[in-house]
Amino acid sequence: MTTLSIVVPMYNEEAALDGFFGRLQRVLQTVTPSYEIVCVNDGSQDFTLARLRTAASADPRIKIVNLSRNFGKEIALSAGLDHASGDAIIPIDADLQDPPEVIPMMIAKWRAGAKVVLAKRKDRSSDGWLKRVTANGAYWLFSKLTDPKIPQNVGDFRLMDRVVVDAIKQLPERSRFMKGLFAWIGYEPEYVEYDREARSAGETKWNYWKLWNFALDGITSFSSLPLRIWSYLGFGVSLFAMAYLVWTVAKTMIFGLDVPGYASLMSVILFFNGISLIGIGVIGEYLGRIFTEVKARPLYIVAETVGFEAEAQEYPSSDAQRA
Repeated sequence: MTTLSIVVPMYNEEAALDGFFGRLQRVLQTVTPSYEIVCVNDGSQDFTLARLRTAASADPRIKIVNLSRNFGKEIALSAGLDHASGDAIIPIDADLQDPPEVIPMMIAKWRAGAKVVLAKRKDRSSDGWLKRVTANGAYWLFSKLTDPKIPQNVGDFRLMDRVVVDAIKQLPERSRFMKGLFAWIGYEPEYVEYDREARSAGETKWNYWKLWNFALDGITSFSSLPLRIWSYLGFGVSLFAMAYLVWTVAKTMIFGLDVPGYASLMSVILFFNGISLIGIGVIGEYLGRIFTEVKARPLYIVAETVGFEAEAQEYPSSDAQRA
């Protein structure tokens, strides 16, 4: 078995590959010769797959999982974890915003007995101010709504022991919010801190609409509180309506009939109809996830794999490397 597996989801990353592999492999060679780099091509539309084939032909430690189409990063990451064989597994992005130089510190904590080592961003100045504000807001919201709590300023870049990854592979849900799944598994984490770097090449695949939907997935996958909030809101609105009714009846009995204005009546009707539609929308989000789960489709379809048939007997044993 391989000591270390690096899992890299990729979508249109051809511009970043040369710098990524060069920098990553220089670091890995200082840690252990027994490693693999599992690259998941998530339906890239550029020459990412062709560049991966070239890299894999030059180095058998680079392996490819080519998905049949674009399934999204969370699914691609799950595919990489499914195919990784290492005693320790580290997901990382190809854009080098998470520096590979942190890996030796993570490995040191793992060899000291940690099952999970989280890489925590202590400086995000490479990100724009709007992204920093929205990211902090999302982490704050997750901390208030979700259970278990998701560590702040921690992404997918982390080290997980084989025991932890095997536990994650037992989770069957189709709506994958990996940060939440990582937290749900448990295990007391160790931390290493690092400064987040600017993207090395190419452009980000995330826009604010995708980030909003990503945050929505996280909340609805790990919290029923939004449904409970609307129950409380409905109860509160009912009490308000009842109190308003009593006040109206009393006013009419004391002061006589008063014809209300059309504008105020329409405003009240539209307001409460809007509240009802929002509540239906929240229920719809959960219902849509139930619909996805009951279909029980596979998470992904693999079009082909490259490099997994090769044996790694030339590498030292993983037990010797961890000792």
